[in-house]
Amino acid sequence: MIAIIKYNGGNVNSVQNALNRLNIDSVITDDPEQILKADKVIFPGVGEASSTMKLLKEKELDLLIPSLTQPVLGICLGMQLMCKENEEGNTEGMGIFDINVRKFPSRDIVPHMGWNTLSEQTSPLFSGMNEDNDVYFVHSYYCELSDFTTSVCDYILPFSASLQKDNFYAVQFHPEKSGIVGNQIVRNFINL
Repeated sequence: MIAIIKYNGGNVNSVQNALNRLNIDSVITDDPEQILKADKVIFPGVGEASSTMKLLKEKELDLLIPSLTQPVLGICLGMQLMCKENEEGNTEGMGIFDINVRKFPSRDIVPHMGWNTLSEQTSPLFSGMNEDNDVYFVHSYYCELSDFTTSVCDYILPFSASLQKDNFYAVQFHPEKSGIVGNQIVRNFINL
């Protein structure tokens, strides 16, 4: 069973719909016991960082998520909240990835919205893909490049399109909105 963490994030149902299309059983939950028993956990996110962290803290999910030992996939804001600090609302994240989240400089259109390619792919999430496959982004903040970076996207500047540390995987883009390529990424995560 796949647990999708429930915390009023905007794309929770989209993530479950993507899993349903792949015939993968999932449950949307904020129950710690269900999350701990799940084979895999998906931590999705659309929203504002500080208010989302407040919701996570109310349910103590900010303490539970970093303690998980099964594979965990953070998506978009989920990825950003797994980092140390976020400029959006001066938000302290969970610190799984010891990097900062910054606002894009206004040298181009912000938010970064639409399809873009990934380079320097080193994660098992990208198995069976090539570097001219596009994925779908919607974000105004980005994760810095670091030793945890497993793919890079270049919009205004190069940033981490995905991260990995131990059992924690994270993507800035939305696999649930990235068509066939996104389905492959979700399938690769399920098969870890």
